[in-house]
Amino acid sequence: MSVHARIRAAADESTWLQRSLLLGLVLSIAWSSWSVPPTDLTARVVRDVVVFLIAPATLAITHGRRLGYRIDRVAVRDTVLLAAFVLPFYLVGSSLPSIRAYYPMWQTTTALGSFLPHTIQQLAVVVAAETYYRGLLCVGVSDEFGFKSVFISPVVYALHHAGKPPIELLLSGPTDVLFGAVDYHSGSILPSIVAHGLGLTLLDWLTLHDPLFPPSKVVSALRWLPVPL
Repeated sequence: MSVHARIRAAADESTWLQRSLLLGLVLSIAWSSWSVPPTDLTARVVRDVVVFLIAPATLAITHGRRLGYRIDRVAVRDTVLLAAFVLPFYLVGSSLPSIRAYYPMWQTTTALGSFLPHTIQQLAVVVAAETYYRGLLCVGVSDEFGFKSVFISPVVYALHHAGKPPIELLLSGPTDVLFGAVDYHSGSILPSIVAHGLGLTLLDWLTLHDPLFPPSKVVSALRWLPVPL
């Protein structure tokens, strides 16, 4: 049997869980290898949609599987609860000097003609990311892997946050677990899409205005954290 035939036979015998995790690894490498200008939001949208949305969706469609694209009563309830839970983090975080220096990640202003297109493109990045992290690597394999699927992507998620403010990097792993747990419970990625997407939009808007809270007081209250603020 040729090498090609052996590889094809192995692929045919692999399970959905194995194929999903293998694709997840390949896509993580592809995303990291596909360099885009840090100031070009459109280029970021193209990369993320191709790698994190189209590729996982294609695998799911060809295998008759779901990645959490569903809306029902449980999903809506969990969406509201998750969004309410993370809201204070965005409100307080928007006053931290490191966050204000980093956001908005892409150039925009408070003018509607600038902020709205920026928000729409950024939401596309969020939908793509949640399709990959919480869809392919969590909800998509939850039938086979159970609650353990919540813990598949935190390390990758944290690695992909390299270069962001230290406080955000510190919280990225726990945030991934929280979002994954909520999406796992609802069987939908709607909660993480809304909490992540609206959260980023709110954060951008707040950092374009004067801080809600005195930065010195916020830094003083959080000085126990082991990272610069």
